[in-house]
Amino acid sequence: MTLPLSHIRVLDLTRVRSGPTCVRQLADWGADCIKIEAPEEIDTGKGMGGARNGPDFQHVHRNKRSITLNLKHAQGLAAFRRMVAQADVVVENYRPDVKDRLGIGYDALAAINPRIVLGSISGFGQDGPYARRAGFDQIAQGMGGLMSVTGLPGQGPVRAGIPVADLTAGLYCAIGILTALLERDRTGRGRWVHTSLLEAMVAMMDFQATRWTMSGQMPEQTGNDHPTTVPTGLFHTADGVINIAAGGDEMWRRIVETLDIAEEAKTPELATEQARAANRARVNAVLQARLLGDTAANWIERLNRAGVPTGPVNRMDQVFADPQVRHLGLAVPVRHPRLGEINLVRTPIQMPGTTNPRNPTPDRGEHTDIVLGQFGFTPDEIAALRQENAL
Repeated sequence: MTLPLSHIRVLDLTRVRSGPTCVRQLADWGADCIKIEAPEEIDTGKGMGGARNGPDFQHVHRNKRSITLNLKHAQGLAAFRRMVAQADVVVENYRPDVKDRLGIGYDALAAINPRIVLGSISGFGQDGPYARRAGFDQIAQGMGGLMSVTGLPGQGPVRAGIPVADLTAGLYCAIGILTALLERDRTGRGRWVHTSLLEAMVAMMDFQATRWTMSGQMPEQTGNDHPTTVPTGLFHTADGVINIAAGGDEMWRRIVETLDIAEEAKTPELATEQARAANRARVNAVLQARLLGDTAANWIERLNRAGVPTGPVNRMDQVFADPQVRHLGLAVPVRHPRLGEINLVRTPIQMPGTTNPRNPTPDRGEHTDIVLGQFGFTPDEIAALRQENAL
């Protein structure tokens, strides 16, 4: 089956996580994503992201092809510019000044190929007082506000358990690239699309950020409780914890009936949605006292049957053992030439007739000769580049 982006060629200059996450979105849907890496002799460190055969690297670079190209070598840079003429997209996450120093900023690329779309991810933006600072996910989590609202009240700042800024910057950049490609169909010209970890993190603060920008309301840590909806949070049962989300009068009526707390619900603190919002601790205490009387599994079944969103709090082994996760096929086996069959997490977007992921992360430079040949380089030209240590 021809995949949706199979007509798109992407030159991937990214590293670590945010940039590779962006390119992986395109690769998963069939774009010919060519990972351009420095030759091993000048890139001896593993860098962040772990070993090439480790889970992190295998996750973010799947479905790509790999070539080696030394962009610090004049002939290597010339070869890259020659490839740009036949590409659709270039993605990079260097510090903002690096691409201009190499001569591969948007204006330089557009002069070669006016249809090119350049996707750039930085730590803090392409200009401004922090532009040349090195970007790192946890720094963006702190600066963008996430750490101030994560954790228990009074606990102090807490980082999220996943690299939220890296991942969302990658996703936003991919959305921008796809938008620019759609516009190119109409205008015939490419675009420079750029975002940063900081911009992505502030955007991901969503309603928490807008509570401040619109009304000056300062979001605080609320732990496992939802910051505005009561009752929504974590509750203990006889043998474990569960999540319950029961905001609004109709949902509250269902939870009152299921937990058989009609008498308690008549008290002024619980009688209305406004009262419950003002008396979260009292609402939670009433629910908690009742929920301790049965098991997590029984409450999850009973509350969901009543239409109250309720679920377990799973560790990762329980996530992939969950019958719904297994039904959705979120772990997909891929054959790796040395690791054998490995399970990777598929894209969460379903499009019938497609399979993601399809291929493991390639070895460094695995496709150099094939790819350069497809871009019009002759065997003699490839051999000369290799002789000059440009590959």
